[in-house]
Amino acid sequence: MLRDQGGSAEWRRHRKVSMSYPRKAEKQISELANGLIDPVLAKRAGINTALLGCWDEIAGADFADCTRPEKIAWARSSEGGTYKPGVLTIACEGARALFLTHAQGELIQRINSFFGFAAVHQIRIVQKHVSQAPKRSRTPPPLKGEAARKLEDMMEGIEDDKLRQAVKRLGTAVLGKGRR
Repeated sequence: MLRDQGGSAEWRRHRKVSMSYPRKAEKQISELANGLIDPVLAKRAGINTALLGCWDEIAGADFADCTRPEKIAWARSSEGGTYKPGVLTIACEGARALFLTHAQGELIQRINSFFGFAAVHQIRIVQKHVSQAPKRSRTPPPLKGEAARKLEDMMEGIEDDKLRQAVKRLGTAVLGKGRR
């Protein structure tokens, strides 16, 4: 560590380099994207990305995989300026729509507790194909020769088995010759 010895040039240079300038706060891409997408969703569908992102928790295990919120039709306010809750349109797989109809009351309560106020008073169910086909990921072929030794050397200090397996999968995909 340098000591201040009467204002030496070396001390001043060190102090100047070590003083950091304030940085702007880093933002995640998802925050920026939400800021851009939310106004469009609010105008077109009356919903926001927070509702879409938390839908699995709101709908629960029974309906998370077969439903998707489409839009909220907000009622026009009357002349008295009183607030009226809206109608949420939910896309649902055909066979599960009947079960969703029976669970409407509970789902409305969950949605309103998510918003923190009585945002929805009715659910409209539209039968649509919701679930997407899972993407099949090819497992890369195992590494051979020099690449396998290099990967083993990189993983030498990793003790946790799960982390070791994850790093091995990543390393195999990155170092493999069958790159696209």
